[in-house]
Amino acid sequence: MDRPPVWPMDARGAALTVRRLFQIALAVLLLLLPRLAHAHVGNKDVFEEVHAGPYTLNVTVRPPNVIPGVATIEVRSSGPEVRTIAITPVPMVGEASKHPPTADPMAHSLSDPAFFTGSLWLMATGSWKVAFAVSGAAGPAQASVPVPALALSMLRMNRPLGLLLGALGLLLVVGVAGIVFAATGEARLRPGVQPDAPRRRRAWVMAGVALVTVCAAVWAGGVWWNVEAADYADRVFQPLQLTPSLTGDTLHLTVGSYVNAERPYRSRLNNDLLPDHGHLMHLYAIREPQMDVAFHLHPAPTAPGELAMEMPQMPAGRYRLFGDIVHRSGFPETLTATLEVPQGFHGGALSPEDASAAAAPISAGELGTTFRLPDGYSMTWDRPAPLQAGQPARFRFTLLDAQGRPATDTVPYLGMAGHAAFVKTDFSAFAHTHPEGSAPMQSVEVANEGGGVGDMAAMSASNASSVIPPTVEFPYGFPSSGRYRIFVQMKHGATVETGVFDADVK
Repeated sequence: MDRPPVWPMDARGAALTVRRLFQIALAVLLLLLPRLAHAHVGNKDVFEEVHAGPYTLNVTVRPPNVIPGVATIEVRSSGPEVRTIAITPVPMVGEASKHPPTADPMAHSLSDPAFFTGSLWLMATGSWKVAFAVSGAAGPAQASVPVPALALSMLRMNRPLGLLLGALGLLLVVGVAGIVFAATGEARLRPGVQPDAPRRRRAWVMAGVALVTVCAAVWAGGVWWNVEAADYADRVFQPLQLTPSLTGDTLHLTVGSYVNAERPYRSRLNNDLLPDHGHLMHLYAIREPQMDVAFHLHPAPTAPGELAMEMPQMPAGRYRLFGDIVHRSGFPETLTATLEVPQGFHGGALSPEDASAAAAPISAGELGTTFRLPDGYSMTWDRPAPLQAGQPARFRFTLLDAQGRPATDTVPYLGMAGHAAFVKTDFSAFAHTHPEGSAPMQSVEVANEGGGVGDMAAMSASNASSVIPPTVEFPYGFPSSGRYRIFVQMKHGATVETGVFDADVK
């Protein structure tokens, strides 16, 4: 049937129609595959500044919307001249991490010698890294950026699209029966010759057999598809549950495991956490809905999956909680919950490593580029213009003393020049970032097979009293348009300051 001696044009056209319909159906199905999860709430892309030997790479990784799928990578280099960059997708842990595939070269921009672009296939869900092999004027160097890639949900087909695909499928089934009818009834006749009665009966019988066969195949395919869909739904990322409770002045947090009884190997436990900047959890508490009060806290572990802390004095109200954790695989996760702080709650003093902020409510209008701090200091934002969703940018903040001069007593906060949280005002997006980027430092350590937790703690301790410049920059890109509130922590002397700024993103 593929190449009959003589085929009328109508049968040949039917074959082409079937092929085109199949291609259209395949394209539509690809659009229906699930999207990926990400560590930060509502933020898929990874923005990171990494140092590969003497080279500085400002990296943007945009994970695919389907798995398997293609991640796009952009790199802007600084420092010594970079001639070539090769990239490789590698799982962070497991046997596959020991056998990376062949590296792919990045394309070098002809108009901008410091800009490179490339793409990589991510073939499975899990915690990945993109390994960079750099060659340039200062010799070869290597670095890696962690990239979480997990299925978050399965999209449901809307009714109009379902009706369209059903109609196309029906046309496909009828078309196959028509092709068989034409092939058995007319294909071997000369043009213009009409088939006789026996040939027509044979054609109708064969078309009926083909119709029954195709319908059976469609039914079997539907059964197979439902089984595969159920299996894939079972792989959809199940976030660990965060359950807060207040007992007196003590906040208790329970991180629940996700247990899959039918497939235990897909279970996710709560006892594989790594400390990031010396803490198992970085907890942001932001009062709803006006975002006029915010805290950056660090509860301590009391048992596997259990954390607690004495709460500082805080105004009553409903708080949205965002708890950042890092798993042993290097996969970061942000747990969310809400906490009701009752009227008359007292609390205690703020811990030296914790931070708080009070700002005008978002309904009062957009905050400016200078934020006055309680002790007479201030923080300024060198605001880029315009702010556009999906575009990487660097957000630059400066701490000023009581005289309005750049502070001379700025020291690291939790081992870094600063911390920032970018939060959309409807709480649909949250990202806790650092001067190096949006990935937690412990994830970067795992990706680069660094010294680990001990070295991180030692670095934080040794740098705690070192005077540093009063300006900090954060690489980040807003995931969508809308209004965001930015909370920036910097430290001078023994005081942790929090500047608050608003951003209207186009």
